[in-house]
Amino acid sequence: MKTLVTRYFRFTRHYLVMGLALLLFSCKGKEKADDDDDAKVASQTPVTVTAVDSSALTDYIELNATSTTLQKNYVKSNANGYIHEVNAQLGRDVKKGEILFTVKTKEAQAIGNSINVLDTTFKFSGINKIKASAPGYVSQINHQTGDYVQDGEALAVISDRSSFVFIMQLPYELKKYVKTGQNVDLTLPGGTKITGNVSSFMPSVDTVAQTQGVVIRINAGQQIPENLVAKARIVKASKTNTQSLPKSAILANETQTEFWVMKLINNTTAVRVPVKEGIQSGDRVEILSPRFSGKDKIIVTGNYGLADTAKVKIIAQ
Repeated sequence: MKTLVTRYFRFTRHYLVMGLALLLFSCKGKEKADDDDDAKVASQTPVTVTAVDSSALTDYIELNATSTTLQKNYVKSNANGYIHEVNAQLGRDVKKGEILFTVKTKEAQAIGNSINVLDTTFKFSGINKIKASAPGYVSQINHQTGDYVQDGEALAVISDRSSFVFIMQLPYELKKYVKTGQNVDLTLPGGTKITGNVSSFMPSVDTVAQTQGVVIRINAGQQIPENLVAKARIVKASKTNTQSLPKSAILANETQTEFWVMKLINNTTAVRVPVKEGIQSGDRVEILSPRFSGKDKIIVTGNYGLADTAKVKIIAQ
């Protein structure tokens, strides 16, 4: 009887030890599987993806254009004397033939009314009237009442509104993109947009900057001050219904000679696909080749430094 009890306890202890060993082995196996899953998730790079867009793209350049009047008429004195009266005011519109200044000759200033006292029929005043030679607005006044002026001296400047233009400084290498008669969009400070038309090209080029002045005419009815700097937009190329991607989706080598994108072939794997760029418009770049479908997913963030056939995890689309 004692022998049977002893064998029973030995048998029970043996199976208890085996059960504990099996339990420990299964726990270690589960922990290892969990560690493998964690490592697999950690090796996936979080990315966001986008799809190609088929829309119109316009490549353009922006240059400065300064407002000015090409035609300026100078009001000049016609005698040596003193300014007797000034009718001109800065910014005021004047008509052709309008009296702007009167000049009293120095002889009349010296003699006074002595001649009229001697002969009342003589009617001598010695005052000359200076009239506007052309219509426009007074942009400069050089003398005031009482100033002594000489014959031919400029008294004021009249700017001709009909000659009001914007002068755009165009780098000479970009001249092929601008033609006479071409429309140009101008953006004034404050965001106001107007449309101008290329009228002519200045006959000389700036020696240092190598830029050529381009005359852009606008609607003469618009009241715009001189020396205002606007942004002129010149269209270099325009395409409709072409595929494009955000700039951040396109990667390049150090010399900017090779370009590629990271395309997803499934939900966790991205491969490198070489692309050929076209025109750029804002933050989008035209993709000339290859042709992507609307269902293709292209990595737009998190793509920098990814190797070919990289493991990724999509966090946004």
